[in-house]
Amino acid sequence: MSTSSSIPTLGRYPLLDRVSVPADMKNLSIEQLTTLAEELRSETINAVSTTGGHLGASLGVVELTVALHAVFNTPDDRVIWDVGHQAYPHKILTGRREQIRTLRQPGGLSGFTRRSESPYDPFGAAHSSTSISAGLGMAVAHHLYAEDHPSYRERNVISVIGDGSISAGMAYEAMNNAGAMGGKGAERLIVILNDNEMSIAPPVGAMSNYLSRLMTSRRFLTLRDMAGKLAKRLPSRIERTAKRAEEYARGMITGGTLFEELGFYYIGPVDGHDMHQLVPILRNLRDAEDKGPVLLHVITEKGRGYKPAEAAGDKYHAVARFDVETGKQQKAPAGPPTYTDVFSRELLHRANQDDRVVAITAAMPSGTGLDKMAQQHPDRYFDVGIAEQHAVTFAAGIASEGMRPFCAIYSTFLQRAYDQVMHDVALQNLPVRFAVDRAGLVGADGATHAGSFDLNYLCCLPNMTVMAPSDEVELLHMTATAWAHDSGPIALRYPRGAGLGQKLPDEGEILEIGKGRIVHSSEGEGVAILALGPRLHEALKAAETLAEDGIAVTVADARFAKPVDSALIESLARQHRVFITIEDGAPGGFSTQVVQHLAETGLLDQVRFRPMALPDTWIDHNTPAAQYEEAGLTARHIADLARKALDGKVGA
Repeated sequence: MSTSSSIPTLGRYPLLDRVSVPADMKNLSIEQLTTLAEELRSETINAVSTTGGHLGASLGVVELTVALHAVFNTPDDRVIWDVGHQAYPHKILTGRREQIRTLRQPGGLSGFTRRSESPYDPFGAAHSSTSISAGLGMAVAHHLYAEDHPSYRERNVISVIGDGSISAGMAYEAMNNAGAMGGKGAERLIVILNDNEMSIAPPVGAMSNYLSRLMTSRRFLTLRDMAGKLAKRLPSRIERTAKRAEEYARGMITGGTLFEELGFYYIGPVDGHDMHQLVPILRNLRDAEDKGPVLLHVITEKGRGYKPAEAAGDKYHAVARFDVETGKQQKAPAGPPTYTDVFSRELLHRANQDDRVVAITAAMPSGTGLDKMAQQHPDRYFDVGIAEQHAVTFAAGIASEGMRPFCAIYSTFLQRAYDQVMHDVALQNLPVRFAVDRAGLVGADGATHAGSFDLNYLCCLPNMTVMAPSDEVELLHMTATAWAHDSGPIALRYPRGAGLGQKLPDEGEILEIGKGRIVHSSEGEGVAILALGPRLHEALKAAETLAEDGIAVTVADARFAKPVDSALIESLARQHRVFITIEDGAPGGFSTQVVQHLAETGLLDQVRFRPMALPDTWIDHNTPAAQYEEAGLTARHIADLARKALDGKVGA
C-alpha cells in the first residue's frame, strides 16, 4: 500500500465537478468511482493546504468515503465517523465543497462532524470511541419506529471507527450490547474498523497486536472464503447447516475472532483502497436480510496518496497551511516555548532526580510532552491508549504503592474519566498528579476540545488541590510543587500554546499550598482583581487603564483554585469597594470557592463582588484571542466591569 496515487492538476476534476450530493454517484461504475476518489484526494489536499487541519486521517479514508456514499442511501442511511477528524472528504461529497476552504476558520466549517452543519452528519463527534454506541442507538430507534409503521424501511447504520479508537472500553461496551441484543435493530448495524495501524501516535496494547495477527492469518482467510463460497451454492436448509459447520470448524482452527465472540459477524481484512473489493462487499451488506451486527475490517494507509504525508512520522495527522508541491508547512515564527514544553522540561528534570516519578498518557505522547520522558525513561513511561478511565485508575494503583505518577491528559479528555478521578483517586486520597493540558479556550478545534470545565469538576472534590499558572515560570513552579505533594491528589491546569517569553530558572520552586500573591498594588479603596491562570495579564492591563482614570487597583494571582488563600481573599474584600475574580473556565469553578468563603465570613455583605468566567454557552472555533473577546474576558471587559461596579450599577 505504499504506492502513491497520482494527484490530478488543481481545478481539473471532471467527475468530482459532477457530484454535488451523494445521489449524483449512484450510476457511476467502479472504475469511475476509483477516478472520483483520486480527484477527491487531490481536492482534499489542496483544501487543507490553505486552511490547515487533520489531513492524514482524511487521506486514508478517501476510497471508503466514496464507496459508502455510492452504495448506501445517505443521509437516510446513517454514516457515523468516529472522532470526525477524518471527515473532510465526506464533507466535500455532501454539499459542502464550496465551503471546504473555510475549515476551522472563523464562521466556517467545523473540523469535525456536526449535526447542525449538515443532515449528512447524523452524530457530532470529536472525542473518540462513541460511534458504535450512537450507531446502535440509531438502529434501535429505527427498529422501534418500524414496528409501529409497517411501511417504514429500517435504515442501515454504519459506524466507522479506527483501530486506535476501538481500543477504548466504550467501544466494547457497545459491541457487547449489540451482539447480545438478539435483533431489536442491531441487525442493521455495520461497524467498519478502519485499521491504519495508527491513530494520532502509533497504537499500543494488545488490541493492536491482535489486529496485526488477524491481518496475517491466511489460514483463517482461506478457510472462511472457501466455506463461504461453498455454502452459497447449497439449498437454503443445507446452507444454514453448512454455515454452522463453517463457524464450528473455524472456531476449532482459529479460535474464532474476538468480534465474533462479542456477537458480530466478522468480514475481512480487506483492502480499504481497492474499490473493487469495497463496493461489492458494501452492496452485499446493504442488501443482506437479517444479517445481524457486522464488523467489516478494512486496511488503510494514513496519509495515502500524498508522498510528504506518507513519508512523515505522524502521516500529517494535523498540519498547518502547506505548499502542495513540497509539503512544506508554514510554521509560525519561532517563539517562546509552549506551556506543554515547559511542563515536560520540569517533569523530566524531576524524573532524572527521582526514580519514583512515573508518566502516564492516554494516546497523546507528543501532545502532552511525555514523548521526551518516553525517550529517556521508557521503563517509567506508559501510553495506555485511548483509555482515560483506565489511565486514571492505573495511576491510582501506582500511587498507592508509593510512586509519584503524573497523569497527563487534556482537560477535555479528562472529563471522560471523571468517576475514576472521584472514586479511585480523590476518595482514597491518593497522590496522583494530574497535568491538565489545553485548559481554557483552544482556538480552531472549537468547543469540543475546549478545557472549560475542569475547574468545576475538580474543585468540588474533597482532598483535591488545584493549581493554575499565570505564565510559564509559574508552571515550572507548579510542576515542582506537584512532584513534592504526597499528601493527596493535585492538579495543575495550563493552556495551549506558547508562554510569554519569560526567562526560566534552572528548576521550579515548591510553592506553599493554597497561597496566592499580590502582583500589583496601588493606594486607595478602589478595585481588587483576583485572577486565576493566564487571565492575570489581562487583569494587569485593565489595572493600567483604570489607573489612567484615577481608579486604584490591586491585582492578585490566586495560584490555587483549591484550597483558596483565605487570608488573601479576606484582605482584598476588606480593603476594596469592588472585588472581581476572573478565570478561563465555566461559571461555578474558582469563583464559587471565593464566594463561598466570602459568604461564610460575612464579607460578601461588605463588598461588591463580581465574578468573571466563560459565558454559559458554547464558543465556536476561532483564534484564541477572538474567542476570549467573545467570552468577555479581556482587559477591556475587566475595566468596564470595574467602572460599572464602582458606580453601583446592577448587573455589572
